[in-house]
Amino acid sequence: MNATSLPFDADAMLAGLKPWVECESPTFDAAAVDRMMDLAAYDLASAGAEIERIPGRMGYGGSVRARFPHKDFGKPGILISGHLDTVHPVGTLAKNPWRIEDGKCYGPGIQDMKGGNYISVEALRQLALAGIETPLPVTVLFTPDEEVGTPSTRELIEMEARKNKYVLVPEPAHRDGSAVTGRFAIARFNVKTTGRPSHAGWALKDGRSAIAAMARKIQEIEAMTTDDCTFSVGVVHAGQWVNCVSSTCEAEVLSMAKKQQDLDRGIERMLALNGEENEVTIEVTRGVTRPVWEPDEGTLQVYELAKGICAEIGFDLSHCSAGGGSDGNFTGALGIPTLDSIGVRGKGLHTLNEHIEVDSLVERARLMVGLLTRLK
Repeated sequence: MNATSLPFDADAMLAGLKPWVECESPTFDAAAVDRMMDLAAYDLASAGAEIERIPGRMGYGGSVRARFPHKDFGKPGILISGHLDTVHPVGTLAKNPWRIEDGKCYGPGIQDMKGGNYISVEALRQLALAGIETPLPVTVLFTPDEEVGTPSTRELIEMEARKNKYVLVPEPAHRDGSAVTGRFAIARFNVKTTGRPSHAGWALKDGRSAIAAMARKIQEIEAMTTDDCTFSVGVVHAGQWVNCVSSTCEAEVLSMAKKQQDLDRGIERMLALNGEENEVTIEVTRGVTRPVWEPDEGTLQVYELAKGICAEIGFDLSHCSAGGGSDGNFTGALGIPTLDSIGVRGKGLHTLNEHIEVDSLVERARLMVGLLTRLK
């Protein structure tokens, strides 16, 4: 079947995507994420899937697993893996509302990655309406916590991937529109400084500021960045009263490396920061880690298939290894052929300018159909 033959309509797809984007679903708001899972479950069910709701844990929302009818139901097939949580807190719609301007559609989470997830569901719906059965059975798994490193669903994703032959990840297309066939390793760290409180006006010299110590430590951590291993501090929490010398300060650090050995060395350097300086204690603990995913023969074969499909559709698809983790790190590191970042094109992910290019909805839905109908 030709991937361009199904009647995809951008306006209809926008109408279906709008409720998803307007259902804000920040990772740390489990109830909000569950509301988003409700919308996805309904659309997957209406596309013909059998739906399973998987309860959340560790304070996060739940997941949705959808299996489509197939003569080989239950046998290894294709897993479409995506997340429905976003980095945007509830209320972001007021700052970046749903709107369509100059061929772009805006909204929190539309690029990362509700747009890509939605075109995957639409591809499956159009296949069902056309009565076309894919060579392999298809499972869709939507999870709630990718934006914080997938602490509660990594095992779920890995186990589901092991039951399948291929994994497709409709994360947003890379900056130049390319697919991703490998990803760098990522580690997260929690850093805590503990000082000694005092009154900032009466007895400033008696205190040992945890904030001041953390400020120095942040500069030291970010100065560890090299081309091969980066360090960035993205979250800092401290202080309650301006007239008190702070006794504690907490920060979160993200490290990314192109190779596992580079990340391992970075982890050693971070953990070596544990200790005491100027009567302030520094504690560094590891958070979640994403392994290096290096492209292998199976992944590159799936890419070559995708490249040929894209040529038929009318555009060139290149590929690369990329920074910025995804759940493809897990499936690719397991050795399961994985093609990542085949979702919509756009810019501004994780910002108040997040948007997609409207013409990429049909383009990427056709790519998904092509993959689903040709992977064997």
